Amino acid sequence: MTSETVHRLRAAGCVFAEDEAAVLTEAADDAATLDAMVERRVAGEPLEQVVGYADFHGVRVRLRPGVFVPRLRSELLVRIATQNATNDSIVVDLCCGSGALGMAVRHILPDITLHAADLDPIAVACAAENLDGENVHQGDLYDALPTHLRGHVDVLIANVPYVATRHIAFLPAEARDHEPHTALDGGDDGLAIFRAVAERAREWLAPGGVLLSEITEAQSAAAIAIADGNGLTATVASDDDLDAYAIIARPVPAR
Repeated sequence: MTSETVHRLRAAGCVFAEDEAAVLTEAADDAATLDAMVERRVAGEPLEQVVGYADFHGVRVRLRPGVFVPRLRSELLVRIATQNATNDSIVVDLCCGSGALGMAVRHILPDITLHAADLDPIAVACAAENLDGENVHQGDLYDALPTHLRGHVDVLIANVPYVATRHIAFLPAEARDHEPHTALDGGDDGLAIFRAVAERAREWLAPGGVLLSEITEAQSAAAIAIADGNGLTATVASDDDLDAYAIIARPVPAR
C-alpha cells in the first residue's frame, strides 16, 4: 500500500481510504493492476466489484461487475434462516444475486439442500460460481424453481428489492450506477416484489416452513398486512447494530 493510493482514494471521497487501499493492494498482482483497480474505484465502482469478492458472514463471495453487492444488514436474514433450519432442510435463496445468503447458510449448515434463483443471467452465473454450479436456476421468482420443490421448502429466503422507485435517485452512486436496478427497485412503495413472493408462498412452503424477507422499519406494517392477506402470519425482527429489519412469515395452519 502506498501513500499515493491512499491519497487518490481519499481525494475521490472514500471515507475509509486506508482500509480500501489495503484491500486493493492485496488483490492486485502488480503495480499496473493496482493502478487500474484504483482508477475503477475512484470512478465510483463498488470496492467489492473491483476486487472481485465480498466477505459476508464468514464466507468469501465472488462478485462480477454489475452484480448486487451483499450488504452487512442481510446477515440478519442468514441468522434467522439458520435458526429455522436443520441439516435436513430444503432452503431456497430467491432473488439470490451472487448467492451470498444461501452460501452463508450452507456454510453453517453444510448438509442442507440449497436452491438459488434469480432473473438476471449475470447474477445467476455469479451464483453458480459461488455455489459450485449446483441447483442454481434462472427465471422470474418461483417460475425458476423445479416443480418438485412445491410444498417442500422449509426456509424461503427472498431478499427482494425493496427500495421505492422514487427513492432510487437518492441511493449512493455505487449502488445507483453500478448495480442493476432490478435488484434495487421495489416499485411504488418498495413492496411490489414482496407482494408477488407472498402471494404464492403457501404454495411452495412446507408445513411449518418460513418466508424471510428484508424490509425497512417504515414498511413493517404494510409487509405484515401483505402477509396476512395471503394466508401467512408474520412478525418483524430487527437488529439495531446492523440497522436491519426482516419479516418472518409462516403459513396459517389449516383448521
